[in-house]
Amino acid sequence: MSIAFWCIFAAGMMPGVTSLFAKLGKTDIGHFDNNHPREWLARVGGWRARAVAASQNGFEGFPLYAAAVIIAQFGGAEQGNVNMLALAYIGVRIVFTICYLQNWATLRSLVWVAGIGVILTLFCITPAIAI
Repeated sequence: MSIAFWCIFAAGMMPGVTSLFAKLGKTDIGHFDNNHPREWLARVGGWRARAVAASQNGFEGFPLYAAAVIIAQFGGAEQGNVNMLALAYIGVRIVFTICYLQNWATLRSLVWVAGIGVILTLFCITPAIAI
């Protein structure tokens, strides 16, 4: 299995790991309530609420990223480029999550744009659909 496909797996796992940050430890509203997880998460504040938002953003962006990698992989793009861009997206998502947790809104938005740029590049390097 290619590095790019392992990156799809990693990107798919990242939102769950990010939301786990919000659930760990005691908060001002008590420990995580596994009987009512969505209601509990909706009530957290501060960095925990930002972790939930970063997680949701990860779930939202995952399908387009996964499609871009798969299309590039099977569309004839050079494997080294696909691997590099797939890894770059993982790096961008890690920086994005850090920016979200730290409440660096402007930098976070710029990093998000970089992630979209990586996805667009994956589509553009694919000979079958190159613009």
